[in-house]
Amino acid sequence: MLKAFLLVFLGGGLGSVIRFSISKLVAQFSTVSLPLATLIANLLACAVLATLMLYLKSRNELAMDHLTLFLITGFCGGLSTFSAFSFETFELLKNNLYLYAFLNVGLSILFGIGIMFAILYRHN
Repeated sequence: MLKAFLLVFLGGGLGSVIRFSISKLVAQFSTVSLPLATLIANLLACAVLATLMLYLKSRNELAMDHLTLFLITGFCGGLSTFSAFSFETFELLKNNLYLYAFLNVGLSILFGIGIMFAILYRHN
């Protein structure tokens, strides 16, 4: 059990560091009000998750093994962030930036599910 916690901890830390790096990189190049860093991190997590699920399914290894704990639970969990998405959308609404708020929600849902569909559906 301790090994499982360690795998999730390490994967989550790696995902969080990558999310932080994305936010710093986007801050250097973006001036729009749309929270692009969170959108990019969440969509990247969707792509990684779908790709990993496809890989594990092809190998009949959907059980909670070491790879699943490290990459899916840990890495994807650390990379994606619903709390930041919710807070940033709330801040946009609070600042009367309704278009950006709805665009943030729409793009996140549309592209998040679209990525899952594009990767997983065509292989079923």
